[in-house]
Amino acid sequence: MDIITIRLSDNKLVMLDQRKLPLEISYYIAKNKEEVFYAIKEMVVRGAPLIGVTAAYGMYISYLNGDNIEKTADYLAKARPTAVNLTWAIEKMMKAYYEERDLLEQAKAIHQEDVDTNYAIGNHLITLLGKKRNILTHCNAGILATTKYGTATSPFYIGKDLGINYKVYADETRPRLQGASLTAFELMESNIDVTVITDNMAAHIMSKGMIEAVITGCDRVAANGDVANKIGTLNVSIIAKFYNIPMYVAAPSSTIDMSIECGELIPIEEREPWEVTSRFGKQMTPDDVKVLNPAFDITPSNNITAIVTEKGIVYPPYIKNLKEKYEKS
Repeated sequence: MDIITIRLSDNKLVMLDQRKLPLEISYYIAKNKEEVFYAIKEMVVRGAPLIGVTAAYGMYISYLNGDNIEKTADYLAKARPTAVNLTWAIEKMMKAYYEERDLLEQAKAIHQEDVDTNYAIGNHLITLLGKKRNILTHCNAGILATTKYGTATSPFYIGKDLGINYKVYADETRPRLQGASLTAFELMESNIDVTVITDNMAAHIMSKGMIEAVITGCDRVAANGDVANKIGTLNVSIIAKFYNIPMYVAAPSSTIDMSIECGELIPIEEREPWEVTSRFGKQMTPDDVKVLNPAFDITPSNNITAIVTEKGIVYPPYIKNLKEKYEKS
């Protein structure tokens, strides 16, 4: 299956509905900014890079519909607060609007930039991995979180074309199960060796020497190298550090936010309790139990071996090396 997560057709945005995977392949069609907002907020599409591309096309559709483009920008930016790619893409579209450039061409450029970025990240990660073949991932930072290749999964797809075969262990990633339902789905569709584990199995298989490296994506990187990613990433980083397993973060430049000093300042989205209390249409907890459901956590920079962007590999000290590469003049 050639997975296409998003495309513009007849000025409508056609998105693979990821809420229904892996059991059903269907598409959600957005014709206005409200439907684009819904798609982002309700996780029809998810993954920081794909959210950015979705917002870019959403801005174009809104412009075609005669909406106030500045109000649309403010509206869409509120869909999900943690992933900086959302505001990054909106700002690019607004810049094109103010400069009276073609908004469709700008949206397409953002789309293509994602493809090129992921390919470059994959090649850098292959270099980092060397002869390591047994890799743990958390959540989904694959094709389904982007427009092609993925970020954290990019070496698996590019490597396959080069004759390099990785064995991937995918954390299920509670409470939305993106690893079990999405990462496993897309890797199996591409005939890449993948094994699903529950989140609380990671320490056990690391202790047995079954994991040689961890690769995750991210939703925002602070100036000091702290990383916001799907809830549970912090757990994985602590275990990997304990067992001296390298942890690599795949981060498109669009996720690096030099305006945020450290991870503590990154806003963390709190999602609805039902994601925790119910699964597959069945309630799993007592009535009216209290629930915490932060969608992301912060992995401190000292737990991260390297941050990999399309521009290259960034090593500690991140506060110095990120500034040299990414701080705006």
